[in-house]
Amino acid sequence: MWLNDFYHSLNPVAFTLGPFQVRWYGIAYLAGFVCAGLVIARVAKRWKLDLTTDDVLSVMIDVAVGVIVGARIFYVVFYGAGYYLEHPLEIFALNQGGMSFHGGLVGALVGGTIACKLWKLSVLTVADLAAIGAPIGLFFGRCANFVNGELWGKETSLPWGVMFPSGGAVYRHPSQLYEALLEGVVLFCVLFALSRRRPSRPQGTFIGTFLMLYGVFRFLIEFVRLPDAQLGYLLGTGWLTMGQVLSLPLVAAGVVVLVLASRNDRPQVGHLDAEEA
Repeated sequence: MWLNDFYHSLNPVAFTLGPFQVRWYGIAYLAGFVCAGLVIARVAKRWKLDLTTDDVLSVMIDVAVGVIVGARIFYVVFYGAGYYLEHPLEIFALNQGGMSFHGGLVGALVGGTIACKLWKLSVLTVADLAAIGAPIGLFFGRCANFVNGELWGKETSLPWGVMFPSGGAVYRHPSQLYEALLEGVVLFCVLFALSRRRPSRPQGTFIGTFLMLYGVFRFLIEFVRLPDAQLGYLLGTGWLTMGQVLSLPLVAAGVVVLVLASRNDRPQVGHLDAEEA
């Protein structure tokens, strides 16, 4: 089990500064936002949009806040199983983990929309740009989940199985890395390849593709990933997880957005004129 040996050589703490510990999870969030911002700026330039560095930075800050707040709220509501009703102060204990991608997505959309309204930017174009950069953040985040030894999968006899400290004395699917590959690498390659077409594809193409493919990938990976212990499988199925339930609306929404994008065929724009704003 070569991957198991590699995993046990890792330390969730990247480095220590006096009494403070800097963990890979925090670095992953930072690296994800920085790299996504660089990709957004590059694609915006290729599309010849009138977006400045300040525009991109302003949007990224609002999106980052939205991601963190939304991810935590969704985890508390959908995965908390009543725990936070009894321990409300622990809602703010972000250092203990507990973040939901689906909530982070909603938070990013809300934060990004607010930024676009403030700076008079096209919401759909910014959403498309953000969708291209988002898989990079997902890749780093899932790798950090692997280093932390969380969100692991079912038992496996495959040669890349990993024995996680909290998963018992059995080898398990490194489902975090499956997600890093599909939701991160594959999704980014698809979206970035689509972004290279000139003229650019219609507004909504990229956020629609992102929603649809992420939903499909996450739904499939949930078959080898164990559900959160406090929830287990839903409706007595022995296979349906909360992650799958939350992913199905993403697939449907992605298909609808793609259909509307093709039908409306609106070009990508940066700043809106006075009438559009």
